Amino acid sequence: MKLTTAHPARHPNPTTKASALAYLIFDRPNLEKAEQFLNDFGLRTVSRSEALLLLRGTGASPFCYVVRKASKARFVGFGLQVDNRADLDALAKLPGASDVERSSLPGGGYMVRLTDPSGFRVDAIWGQARTAPLPHRPALPFNSVDATVRINGTQRPPEHAPEIIRLGHVVLELADYQETCAWYTQCFGFIPSDVQVLSDGSPVVAFMRLDLGDKPADHHTLAFAQGFLPTYSHSAYELVDADAVGMGQRVLREKGWTHAWGIGRHILGSQLFDYWQDPWGNKHEHYCDGDLFTADVPAGVHAVSREAMAQWGPTMPRSFTKPSFTPASIVALFRNLRRSPDLTLSKLRTLAKIFA
Repeated sequence: MKLTTAHPARHPNPTTKASALAYLIFDRPNLEKAEQFLNDFGLRTVSRSEALLLLRGTGASPFCYVVRKASKARFVGFGLQVDNRADLDALAKLPGASDVERSSLPGGGYMVRLTDPSGFRVDAIWGQARTAPLPHRPALPFNSVDATVRINGTQRPPEHAPEIIRLGHVVLELADYQETCAWYTQCFGFIPSDVQVLSDGSPVVAFMRLDLGDKPADHHTLAFAQGFLPTYSHSAYELVDADAVGMGQRVLREKGWTHAWGIGRHILGSQLFDYWQDPWGNKHEHYCDGDLFTADVPAGVHAVSREAMAQWGPTMPRSFTKPSFTPASIVALFRNLRRSPDLTLSKLRTLAKIFA
């Protein structure tokens, strides 16, 4: 079996071009516990039944977080917005895709359900109605040494859960790294912003942005990291400013939730970040001040290392990327080592020395 070393690259003629990350889908055994964490984190409840919990930010999306009642906690997948009905018709022709169907979730619209090569559910959404944005506090004026903008005033950010504006990105670990990266560039037109590589040049992390042409897009809406099985790494939610990130840390600490990493500033993407674990150990990131790129910016290539994760702040703890070994994950490890062209014991040992 030959290892794949090519870097993820933009596709010359993708099926569609996604225009936004619409929502994430999780299964949880306890909706009340999920809602408590997510409200403390800053998401606002849209609706809750015995079977379904929906939450939103202050932006115009009717919801951005879906929690389904289930016996086992797991990450299911996400929705990607497309811009016209023809996109859905094209996606519906792909192998394994559903027919175009109406969405029963708030905002309505139409959707096609797909499954990516790593087994994650991907809903392509079109025609969802926007909702009225909710008010949020403005960014605090900042006195710098070169620009004094606040005179005879003080800084007093409100002492409550930060107001999440929107869902920003999701990061996944993959066994089939190359095939999955290629699927998103071909099916949804994602563009690699930055790729991190091992010393032999083989890629192990890809930060992927939306192709919005001349309109600036987040440095990454999806990011993929080489792992030994497909799993959720974290998701990120934009706040209005750095004081909101700091206040979020204070509130979540006082509420007794588990901190994962932060506060710091990333190198690739530049976000000010702070990470927290939900009741099932899944990481959720507060961030602000991320990079924005237009479609013409080429991909960067960088050596991967623990130090390459942040410009400043605490060093990324070992617990942040330490895998959870269960009987099922151990079976998956050996199965994927035998069949995936992206995995070898040597590569996994190298990644473990860097991150685990």
